[in-house]
Amino acid sequence: MVIRYFEKIGNNTLYHLEDLGRMAGFLAQSFIGAFKRPFRFSAFIRQIRIIGADSFWVIFFTAAFTGMVLGLQGYYTLRKFGSEGALGSAVALTLIRELGPVLTGLMVTGRAGSAMCAEIGIMRNTEQIDALECMAIDPFRYLVTPKFLATLVSIPILSLIFIVVGIFGGYVAGCGLLGVNPGAYFSGMAQSVVNQDINMGIVKSLVFAVLIVWICAGRGYFVNSIRGAGFGAEGVSHVTTQAVVLSSISILVWDYLITAIML
Repeated sequence: MVIRYFEKIGNNTLYHLEDLGRMAGFLAQSFIGAFKRPFRFSAFIRQIRIIGADSFWVIFFTAAFTGMVLGLQGYYTLRKFGSEGALGSAVALTLIRELGPVLTGLMVTGRAGSAMCAEIGIMRNTEQIDALECMAIDPFRYLVTPKFLATLVSIPILSLIFIVVGIFGGYVAGCGLLGVNPGAYFSGMAQSVVNQDINMGIVKSLVFAVLIVWICAGRGYFVNSIRGAGFGAEGVSHVTTQAVVLSSISILVWDYLITAIML
């Protein structure tokens, strides 16, 4: 009984180490594929549309209502201390440092990351990736690298859109509905936001982009190697759920780590 227990621990450890090695190699191959020629520019633009442009309205409405909630909550909190004029700085710093990159990453994971994982997983199950390899076509350069580069471009831009829309959402709630002075709202924001805050938001958005495409595309690519995934549609659904959960948790963990390092 004891021997089987330790054997199970050893097997699980070996499995997770093997899985980590596969994913590390996948990330390296995806990065190297960006330097191989010919570069698939049309596929890159198509992925920017799918990952970035098609996510615009999700980001827009999420940002608008997030900013309005921050405006309402921030106003009633700051009013207790007679500091309603600091509402602009509170909303801006919260969005730039934290909520902008984090919520953008989570929304894109749910909308585009899941689709990315399912697409590659179905291609693996239907042996389309094996067919590419048989034709001497690098599947990383053909499939993964355009998604990798497009995500790196799209997430920072979507984060910027989220921040701008969220700030104006806070303006609508704070100044339009609750009567905060618009001049105090924007002047407080201008005085409190510094380059370090903006740099933190940029770094977070880039790290989150790598996490999203790495985990979502990687889980789909290795769908047949995932323990307990099964085969066919069941396997794809399993790894897609796993990819979304792992990506979301990884975003929150790395959000804390980057904040702890850069503050």
